[in-house]
Amino acid sequence: MNWLTDYVKPTLESLIGEKREVPEDLWTKCPNCSQMLFKKDLDKSLHVCRHCGHHMRITAKQRLGYLFDQGQYESVPIQKVPHDPLRFKDQKSYADRLKAARSKTGEHDAIQVGEGSVEGQRMVIAAFDFSFMGGSMGMYVGEGLVQGAKRALAKKLPYLVIPASGGARMQEGILSLMQMPRSIIAIQQLKEAGLPYLVLLTDPTTGGVSASFAMVGDVAIAEPRATIGFTGARVIKETIREELPEGFQTSEYLYEHGQLDMVVNREDLPRKISQITTMLMQGRNKVGSRKQ
Repeated sequence: MNWLTDYVKPTLESLIGEKREVPEDLWTKCPNCSQMLFKKDLDKSLHVCRHCGHHMRITAKQRLGYLFDQGQYESVPIQKVPHDPLRFKDQKSYADRLKAARSKTGEHDAIQVGEGSVEGQRMVIAAFDFSFMGGSMGMYVGEGLVQGAKRALAKKLPYLVIPASGGARMQEGILSLMQMPRSIIAIQQLKEAGLPYLVLLTDPTTGGVSASFAMVGDVAIAEPRATIGFTGARVIKETIREELPEGFQTSEYLYEHGQLDMVVNREDLPRKISQITTMLMQGRNKVGSRKQ
């Protein structure tokens, strides 16, 4: 007879009562400081660590919900594109990768476009979702960027794009690379119409995304400590065979070297974006009235 298992354990269980199942998703660990964070508190802090201030990656729908007033907005429809135009296959077929990503995220692709108000200022926002195949830019994402620009142009509204991407989607080859000039043309049409185009650079913004629409905003904003660049720091280091500066390719480094206009905490973004777009729209309207 084992008195620990036969006597003590049943007695403790009777005192404690029925064993409760503890949900596995109550806590999450900060990827920067490794502190455990209660998920309800994390939602309230807009997924920013209260210990170190690390801005965690969030989905496109979370991004739109945080920015638009009361989380309310109208989704801008995106035209469907060919499913697997090149019938690409590496270790898995592209069709299977798409299916897995859609099952995992519940989204059709790596972009969401919405129209609504931010602190009272009406605008169109296109947000990337890094959790969908690394936010890679294929034909559907390119189509979303174009449709967002068309909506902003038709309604004479500011356009904000929020990239979070590893770059072009390799499984679509040249068709994904074509989205770079295509998005630039759409943005140029906005600029010719005198409409504000803003970019909010988030972690990460790299590859063909940073080499196209992401770096041509009238105002370039970034979240703290976001990785921003064309290619990885390790590749650059091995190519030039030199040590890179501390903080290289971070928001703060780019701001210090004149490539960004401002670095803004997530909680302050709605107010700051509204201030900027309101000022730019007022300037546009004054210029238009003088021309008349």
